[in-house]
Amino acid sequence: MAVSAFQNFLVRYGAGERIFTEGDLGTTMYVVQSGKVQLFRMVDDQRRVHGVMEKGDFFGEMSILEGLPRTVSAEATEDSDLIEINSMTFDKMIKGNIEIAIRMLRKLSIRLREAERRLETMQPGMLPAAAARSTQIPQRAARSEGGAHLSVEGESATFSITGTDTLIGRYDPVTELMPDVDLTQVDLKRSVSRRHARITQTAEGYALVEEVGALNGTFVNGQKLVAGRPQPVEDGDRIACGMVKLSFHVTAKP
Repeated sequence: MAVSAFQNFLVRYGAGERIFTEGDLGTTMYVVQSGKVQLFRMVDDQRRVHGVMEKGDFFGEMSILEGLPRTVSAEATEDSDLIEINSMTFDKMIKGNIEIAIRMLRKLSIRLREAERRLETMQPGMLPAAAARSTQIPQRAARSEGGAHLSVEGESATFSITGTDTLIGRYDPVTELMPDVDLTQVDLKRSVSRRHARITQTAEGYALVEEVGALNGTFVNGQKLVAGRPQPVEDGDRIACGMVKLSFHVTAKP
């Protein structure tokens, strides 16, 4: 989302300054432009942290969508610039940033699945074993015998690719989803989307697929990928996710 389009909605909070408190009535959400914001609840006089929001992350959106009191407290842990979005500017913000819209839908989808699992466990007559199965988090596909890895150019960081479906991105504190290949520590410019791309493995080999909503592009040997269209990758290929340069290496045949 371009900062210039929302410059009039930019608000600044100093380190340690409270943005809102659990239980407050709220009609705004926030998008972090710089700094860090901690979300937390007080449980038995102890602060229980629910996430730390950084540049590109958003919080407080449920107050706009549902008009309910805040479910957590928010506090700036360092000097922070936030874009404050109300119901009048919400539509413009969604249209201007497809990634935020997709992440918001994913967050709502996760909440819906959690609610469905809770309802299933409450259904009368459900056997304990069935209830236990209904509350299990879906597991990724079983690991295959093949193997590959991604190495970061100019860095010692290496990421193993040993599954049939490997998500590349950055940890998302909004949805609490952790990618298989987490580039957070090497992506100093925050150019990699939270869910950026996937490497899939079949009997024919490996392919790279850009996720819908990924920003800043995905490239294989300099060729930009089209979102959702698999691109075969082979040993020695150079991959770019945003500004992070990677090299792909096959360590064992699929």
